[in-house]
Amino acid sequence: MGGDGDGFARCAQGHTHWGRFGASGLLPYHRGADGVMRVLLQQRAWWGIGGGTWGMFGGALHSHEDPVSGALRETAEECTLDPASVTVHGTRIEDHGGWNFVSVIGSVPETAEVRPASRETSKAAWVELDQVTGKRLFEPFARSWPLLREGLKRLVLVVDAANVVGARADGWWKDRAGANARLRDDLAVLEKGVSGLPKESFPFDSYFPEVVLVVEGEARRVADEPANGVRVVAAPHSGDDRIVELVSEPDPDAVRLVVTADRGLRARCEAAGAHVTGPRWLLGCL
Repeated sequence: MGGDGDGFARCAQGHTHWGRFGASGLLPYHRGADGVMRVLLQQRAWWGIGGGTWGMFGGALHSHEDPVSGALRETAEECTLDPASVTVHGTRIEDHGGWNFVSVIGSVPETAEVRPASRETSKAAWVELDQVTGKRLFEPFARSWPLLREGLKRLVLVVDAANVVGARADGWWKDRAGANARLRDDLAVLEKGVSGLPKESFPFDSYFPEVVLVVEGEARRVADEPANGVRVVAAPHSGDDRIVELVSEPDPDAVRLVVTADRGLRARCEAAGAHVTGPRWLLGCL
């Protein structure tokens, strides 16, 4: 299907790439009941660039598209995977100097049968992670695969409401529950993505987190009110204890990031395997 992005472009490194405005690709994944994680790969048609090799579904971006929308559109054009079934968790930018390729990572609830939907696709297959390198891979995907594999997780952002509210000079002491409600509503903007996390722990350039706001004391009633895209958890007693319980729950497909400036809570969360950042980073995102 044609678009204004179709065409070749040259980058600052002197290479020629398909996509006048850059390109993006989608890497869907799923962990089955057997505990094995699989990714959906495309075998490229024999007549095209990298013919017969395996990699991500994707292609050229149109001038009006963001990389996530473009990756989902291209995937829907090239195979029968329903893009509405994909929950996007993160993106990684490969900058060539004036031309970018963006890898989009997302999970799906099942490994439904996927068939080719255009002449650009020879085959589609769900491949176990340990078997990916056994295939003849598209060279750019082969270079990116080690880092992409490392990041096949969703980010769960756990916010210590009492601590973050206390970091905002907005008169919270006059109405603690109201201040918690304002923070809850402000957190909804994070569905557009967060960035600026340390690359040694968070290898992607942006993440679309699952946001959990833990409230305590008189602010517990905030958990009974509607929330847009934010899960509000009322701590029955100590908010710190509830946060530690949340980040200690087994989940091999999640990486937890706790937002707090409390040193004692930081140490407990890190001991449970979670990462910790301060309110300043979060408030900067808001």
